[in-house]
Amino acid sequence: MATLTLKRWDLSIGDGHPLVVIAGLNVLEDVDLAMQVGRELKRICSDLALPFVFKASFDKANRSSIQSYRGPGLEVGLNMLARIKAELDVPICTDLHEIDQAGPVASVADLVQIPAFLCRQTDLVVATARATAAAGGLLHVKKGQFLAPRDARSIIDKIREAVPGEHTILCERGVSFGYNNLVVDMLGIEQMKDLGVPVTIDATHAVQLPGADPRGNAATTGGRREGVPVIARAAVAAGANGVFLEFHPDPDRALCDGPSALPLTAAAGLLRQLKAVHEAVHAA
Repeated sequence: MATLTLKRWDLSIGDGHPLVVIAGLNVLEDVDLAMQVGRELKRICSDLALPFVFKASFDKANRSSIQSYRGPGLEVGLNMLARIKAELDVPICTDLHEIDQAGPVASVADLVQIPAFLCRQTDLVVATARATAAAGGLLHVKKGQFLAPRDARSIIDKIREAVPGEHTILCERGVSFGYNNLVVDMLGIEQMKDLGVPVTIDATHAVQLPGADPRGNAATTGGRREGVPVIARAAVAAGANGVFLEFHPDPDRALCDGPSALPLTAAAGLLRQLKAVHEAVHAA
């Protein structure tokens, strides 16, 4: 399996390297909140000697309702992320939804993310891979809820044909299981690593209940935040090279996906556990 490195940050992901933490907010609400969350997560990861990438979305385009909060948008959002990157001195992860966003996003984000619903959109994947590689970043592709782990090979093949070398991290986030539910098959972690790429676990979105938030009359997504630590620990034990987690100082007041977010106060304890699990697995 390839080891991938963000050279500017001396951050490597893959077997034999520390567990990478991609964590932050679901969506940018305001810059002060993002700074608060980013600063606290950086402190925790520094204390634990865990590589840290700050994550937040500038636009959540796949909302259930047209009334749902989406974020500040491309221009304002990228300016906010650039400020966070500079002031906190951390690498940035954010997602995109359109081909024309690839260049601007790759100029700011070190880890450019393809959302799960868009992972088979060939033009978007290829454009993003090319822009990210040209900028010296890495591609973080979430496996769609409609794909088996081995089906992610087609995504990797497209990227390898479009851009020489290895640039891709795959992310497991569960698969649709009947209506309004997701399930994570931990055997899929190793199956995706067998494709020659590092693999992360999105434990936050793996506990979503799509369209099942009773407060939203089927127009919003529910979640079981108490399941986030369970999914994260299990995936790290199964060999995941990184974790993707979303926090909020007050998740019940978060403007997007609050039911799946953990309180910021839970970050230190959970990350300490995940580091211990990762070290135990790799010491065996």
